[in-house]
Amino acid sequence: MTNRKIRVLLAKPGLDGHDRGAKVVAHAMREAGMEVIYTGLHQTVASIVNQAMQEDVDVVGLSIMSGAHMPICRKLMDLAAKEGVDDKLMLVGGVIPNRDIPLLREIGISGVFPGGAHFDEIVGFIKENVHS
Repeated sequence: MTNRKIRVLLAKPGLDGHDRGAKVVAHAMREAGMEVIYTGLHQTVASIVNQAMQEDVDVVGLSIMSGAHMPICRKLMDLAAKEGVDDKLMLVGGVIPNRDIPLLREIGISGVFPGGAHFDEIVGFIKENVHS
């Protein structure tokens, strides 16, 4: 296997307009040597899955501050399975109550990072779990 950079698609689904956190996380990932494709605001689940396929990423990360993480993540995982990209490392971060973390993991979200998660934790999780 080649030593290519880990490729991350970072997306802001739905109507949430708060992207400062996503941009800071993207910067931390780049500083850690990852290639980050940031989709920008107001992405649909279909566009996120399509970009994940086109960009051949290793990781799909969602930043959700609106509280709509459960329906968005369910749609993402359903469409990713249908399109054959559910083998990607799927992450979500943002305003996520602790009670929802087990539910997100059950549907296939590997990494859940509620507000306040440290960059080292996110980067370390990705490095430990990509291609494993």
